[in-house]
Amino acid sequence: MFDFSELKQKSKDVEEWLSKELSGIRTGKATPTILDFVQVEAYGSKMPIRELANMVVEDAKTVRLEPWDIKVGKDIEKAITISNLGLSVAPFEKGLRVIFPELTTERREQFKKVARTKFEEGKVSLRTLRDKISKAIDEKEKAGGMGEDDKFRLKDEMQKIIDESNKKLEELVVKKEEEIKK
Repeated sequence: MFDFSELKQKSKDVEEWLSKELSGIRTGKATPTILDFVQVEAYGSKMPIRELANMVVEDAKTVRLEPWDIKVGKDIEKAITISNLGLSVAPFEKGLRVIFPELTTERREQFKKVARTKFEEGKVSLRTLRDKISKAIDEKEKAGGMGEDDKFRLKDEMQKIIDESNKKLEELVVKKEEEIKK
């Protein structure tokens, strides 16, 4: 009677978006994913570090970057420094070491706020999606495509999908907050 596949796919897209956004928020451990958002001015354009260097987690506080072209090492160092991620960069013979300092309590609270803001953005996206589908159901009922009972049943079904997605978003942000606390 009503196809919810678009709602399910877009809900999944919002979940994936939030997961990606949260992966860029720093925790106390070294992780290369935080560098995914850093753009390096190299070869006349902005490029992600992944396209310029091999990234390896050396230990709990260090990521080693080995650029494929040693000439871009300074550009990578500059990009990380101006990215305001609170990371230190130390050059070595084959590339760079990115050091993740211990997070202060104040910095942890800032990261939690950023995580919550991203979570709220995800919830707003789901609400907008819900309103759009709800309007489509109402229009179908007015056009005579279904009865009032069917409309309420479909809206309940739609709400269950949205609630499930909201629950997944909440789980993602709670997990990230736990990582930030450690």
